[in-house]
Amino acid sequence: MTGCLLTGVRGAGKSHCLHSEMQRRLKEGGTWSDMLYLNFEDERLLGFDASDFERMLAVQTELSENSTIPSLFLDEVRAVDGWETFARRMADAGADIIVAVSGSIADAVPDERFARTRIFPLSFREILRTSCVASDEDALSSTVGRAAIFRAFARYLKTGGFPECVPLENPRDTLHEPYRTVWMNDVALRNGIANAEPLRRMLKILAERSGEPVSFSALAKSLETAGSRLSKATVIRYVECAVRAGLLLPIENMADRLRQKEGRRKYCFADNGFLFLLGQNDRETLLENLVAVELMRRHTGKDSVFYVRDKAEMDFYLPGEEWTVQVCADFRETSEKTRCKIRALEKIARVLPVRRRTVVTLEEERIVETASGSVEVVPAWKWLLGIASSAIAAQTRKTSVASVRSVGCG
Repeated sequence: MTGCLLTGVRGAGKSHCLHSEMQRRLKEGGTWSDMLYLNFEDERLLGFDASDFERMLAVQTELSENSTIPSLFLDEVRAVDGWETFARRMADAGADIIVAVSGSIADAVPDERFARTRIFPLSFREILRTSCVASDEDALSSTVGRAAIFRAFARYLKTGGFPECVPLENPRDTLHEPYRTVWMNDVALRNGIANAEPLRRMLKILAERSGEPVSFSALAKSLETAGSRLSKATVIRYVECAVRAGLLLPIENMADRLRQKEGRRKYCFADNGFLFLLGQNDRETLLENLVAVELMRRHTGKDSVFYVRDKAEMDFYLPGEEWTVQVCADFRETSEKTRCKIRALEKIARVLPVRRRTVVTLEEERIVETASGSVEVVPAWKWLLGIASSAIAAQTRKTSVASVRSVGCG
């Protein structure tokens, strides 16, 4: 396997990945003659078609005086009809080829010759690194260091991790342009949607209902109420177009999957900045979207992340790890929402195999013991950074001490 396919919503950082890989190779002794980079959104390549690929290689050979096929870095190559055939041919010839396209993995080169990587906007750890906010042990143990992390997280929860917006003082204003580019270019224009206003309204409704299972019939009715009358079939097409563009991330109901039937999906947005831009300001909804994206970032394989609506309700379920994740922004014991989340965690073990239970919160941190096992309650910033909860660490130390004493008594 010599091919690599980078996909993801436009602006997430695929081009940066290509440039970083080229720079890495140069530092390791490679030369520019060994590589060929083309960005097919460059206006100088307008009119480039599939027959020009061979000419491109001939020009590279002439300029570099190197007869071997160079490492190919092709950015936004989807602009060229028939690029898939060329990419497969290069992979079959043993060429080193890395392709970046805006959109979802399922919509690009369904071929085992290419390793696939979905590129998401910056993670929280990358945000801290980009913003020069320390997250090492010294920072975590200092009041000033933790305060800086908390501020960065509060911003990340609302404005997300689009690379071009991160350094800016007011990233929300700048988010308008990448969002418009995605829904207008990658969703509407690419799919021949002439009247984009119903599409815009549909995305607004999905932002308002983010985290909720959505039926296409209900979505069509909501659109009609908002002044856009579309058939159910058209609504389905618009949603699928947004998914193919990488703007929406669908999550299926695990119960529906087990019954092998088509059910209602939840739709998360590829970045919290888009969700916030569309007027979603509820902290729990934003937190759930953030957790969904992070789970997909960590588990990008097919059928990795589900939700559960059956005898138990679970925000997320990962069958490969038998791991359930609930999201609860305000996890107070006196809250009915908290009690519902815990009851669901107790019920889920009777429905699906579960080895690990987690509740992601905004602030609370502890271990909750239930009839079906322990539940780790962890603040989102720690969970995003992969830092073990202090409550878990304390429990581990307690268990270790008990084990040592047990051995000593033997």
